[in-house]
Amino acid sequence: MKITTILFDLDGTLLPMDQDQFVKYYFGLLVKKLAPLGYDPELLVQGIWKGTGAMVKNDGDLSNEDAFWNCFNQLMGKNAREDEPHFRQFYENEFNGAQAACGFNPKAAEAVKAIKEKGFRVALATNPIFPAMATERRIAWAGLSTSDFELYTTYENSRFCKPNPDYYRDIMNTLGVTPEECLMVGNDVVEDMVAQTLGSRVFLLTDDLINPKNVDISIYPHGSYAELLDFIKNLNTNE
Repeated sequence: MKITTILFDLDGTLLPMDQDQFVKYYFGLLVKKLAPLGYDPELLVQGIWKGTGAMVKNDGDLSNEDAFWNCFNQLMGKNAREDEPHFRQFYENEFNGAQAACGFNPKAAEAVKAIKEKGFRVALATNPIFPAMATERRIAWAGLSTSDFELYTTYENSRFCKPNPDYYRDIMNTLGVTPEECLMVGNDVVEDMVAQTLGSRVFLLTDDLINPKNVDISIYPHGSYAELLDFIKNLNTNE
């Protein structure tokens, strides 16, 4: 079956970043924003991590958004969601400061444009642990626009997270494609290459490689953006 659809990861793939540095900037900015509302900095960070864990474990009964807030509320001991407007303001404004922890690779946007010009459908399969506003900001930092993608996953429109294969199934069902029609491009061996278990093709971008289990990456097509474009150029030649 011919590949019709390319799924891209965002952080570390289209948007170069050191994840540890990004988290440091992100939490620092969030604490500065919310501490004046009475949030204990340590408890706030703990709450974000636990809420993220609840999304990663989400079994599909709730949106990731609701899974996060249910967990966060329990830890805060109050209906913290009443402060959601302040969180939204943070992602609209102060969150932009976290761009300092990210790089920029013009080849990312060039690759997306070139792939679309070849007639492929393109979707953004970024782990949906952020609200849409935060995802839209990061897309812009990568030199791209939301209009470049048929779909981009956020905690509002998703009910699973990577590396759960159901996350990818949901994307494919939304797009109306089979796994065999898809190529997943990402930098994380665990979170992104799992799409292969569904029958999808994969390409491991190695510029900001994440390989916590030290897997032999020679088992996957891999390389830089130049090698990715060569790979895609030859995708359907033998089908």
